[in-house]
Amino acid sequence: MKAHLVQAASEVIPNQQILVNMVSRRVRQLCIGHRPMVEFIPGLGHADIALSEIAAGKLGFESTLNQNGKDAAPQVVKFPGILVAKAKEKAA
Repeated sequence: MKAHLVQAASEVIPNQQILVNMVSRRVRQLCIGHRPMVEFIPGLGHADIALSEIAAGKLGFESTLNQNGKDAAPQVVKFPGILVAKAKEKAA
């Protein structure tokens, strides 16, 4: 990946985790045959093309936080406990 493309894309998407996820999804799309949304010079890799698209504002993301008036905070679901009864010893 070209450092200047990473810098330009990180100015558009400052959160590194979101940026990495966006690039990886777009690389998968490009690998299966989707066409690039920006003009590029031959020899660029799929990750560089994805970063160019993000820097050009062609790709964005939608946050699902606080949709439908509810917090999207992860809920902790307790795993149901398994009760194992001890085997009774047989009387001799």
